[in-house]
Amino acid sequence: MNFSHVSVLLNECIEGLDIKPDGIYVDCTVGGAGHSAEIAKRLTNGGRLIGLDRDPDAIKAATERLSDYNAQVVRSNYSELDKVLTMLNIDAVDGILMDLGVSSHQLDTPDRGFSYNYDAPLDMRMSQEGLSAYDIVNEWSEEQLAKIIFEFGEEKFSRKIARSIILEREKKPVKTTFELAEIIKSSVPAAVKREKNPCKKTFQAIRIAVNGEFDHLSGGLDAAFNSLRSGGRLAVITFHSLEDRIVKQRFASLCKGCICPSDFPQCVCGRKPLGKLINRKPIVASEQELSHNNRSRSAKLRIIERR
Repeated sequence: MNFSHVSVLLNECIEGLDIKPDGIYVDCTVGGAGHSAEIAKRLTNGGRLIGLDRDPDAIKAATERLSDYNAQVVRSNYSELDKVLTMLNIDAVDGILMDLGVSSHQLDTPDRGFSYNYDAPLDMRMSQEGLSAYDIVNEWSEEQLAKIIFEFGEEKFSRKIARSIILEREKKPVKTTFELAEIIKSSVPAAVKREKNPCKKTFQAIRIAVNGEFDHLSGGLDAAFNSLRSGGRLAVITFHSLEDRIVKQRFASLCKGCICPSDFPQCVCGRKPLGKLINRKPIVASEQELSHNNRSRSAKLRIIERR
């Protein structure tokens, strides 16, 4: 299978994970195994790689690409990482990578229904199972639609877009990406359409809702950090401000020590930091990477080490 995906911040991830040749590593979003292959080839002294993904296309592609390495690919959501490791009799790992968001393969495969650039049935399911974009667009209430478009897409015209969706689906179901895109375009001022494609935020919002991305991210960060041994590192790549905010705040909480009121003469809570930040500011793509992979433009890499 041709699972095309250009690995973002590849060298920065490999360096940040500080890979040990005999370590155990997990790629929580294995995709086409671009990052995973680079990790696996460095495990030269009995090291082991576990790759997770919920997309069956990714599972097939990654299994093929990693067949020459000491690697195992498991179909699972990263929020269930702790259960996967228990199943594999692994107590703790040395490093974990989470490359969030939608893959290039998912975006560029028209019939997956992720992109407003191709006319295809509304889908957007990473797992190819369960609730779809069609279900949300055609069954959720106007209030629910406006809420997710505003909160998950940060779209200021969310109410107008939601109202337009309701009016259109009263005539007939909204079945395709192009049909949804036209509804969105008709709901925003001409100036917005001249600036950039107005569909991006709404498509992002619906995709996040379809896949429960924020709930899985919150649970996944906890499962990942708790699975690290002392000195192990968790590296997370985000692609929009909402994801990055969740990661930044969770890392800050894990690195926070004393929480006593400032007027206490000494600490009585005894709280110690559980982790330490490897990079205080997010790592972003170099000009060289940006020149050949425009999708890396919004990527931010944050790394934390367990104490």
